[in-house]
Amino acid sequence: MPANWYRKAWANMVGGEAAGEARQSDYLSDTMKVMLAASGYTLSLDHEVFADVTNEVTGTGYTAGGATIGTKVVTYTAANSWSPTWAATTAYTAGDVIRPTTGNGKLYVAITSGTSGGTEPTWTTTLYDEQPADGTVTWSCIGSAILYLDSADPSWGPGATISGIRYAILYNDTPTDKPLFWVNDFSSDQAVNNGTFSVTIPTTGYMHLFVP
Repeated sequence: MPANWYRKAWANMVGGEAAGEARQSDYLSDTMKVMLAASGYTLSLDHEVFADVTNEVTGTGYTAGGATIGTKVVTYTAANSWSPTWAATTAYTAGDVIRPTTGNGKLYVAITSGTSGGTEPTWTTTLYDEQPADGTVTWSCIGSAILYLDSADPSWGPGATISGIRYAILYNDTPTDKPLFWVNDFSSDQAVNNGTFSVTIPTTGYMHLFVP
């Protein structure tokens, strides 16, 4: 499973699903952390709070609860200002977001991984329409702007020794309930031996919302 957000994260951003829940988040001013969990954690995107996560890793250079992230930003970008633009004969991964080389006011997300063709396609501008295949990539017209949460890549080290790292999980350490935001599944166990372990945040940040 690729990086994804927990399903109730956006609800918790605006105070939760019921009045008075201790889950409201201010991404820029609250203490946001990334923790690491082992494969013994049974991932569910319906998990909502820190207490739902089990099997946090241990190791030299790792502190329980994870690392506080820095350089947090919330960015709104109109389609024609987005980078990267489409490129010929380029490998893309499902979830990658591009705009045409000549902006048309729309963004496109890859819904299949593959390699783009040698000639730029004629882009559909109908929202949610699937673009005819571009080489072996399929794009979908997804919106006119993107809103995303980003930060510096969290890391542990130098001198860290941690094994069995399967998940990186972003959560808010400030509210009482510590709501979950985002999770990256590394697909297999990762490790670092007397070095530095970093989590690379995607181009579109931890969480992104396309604006029609």
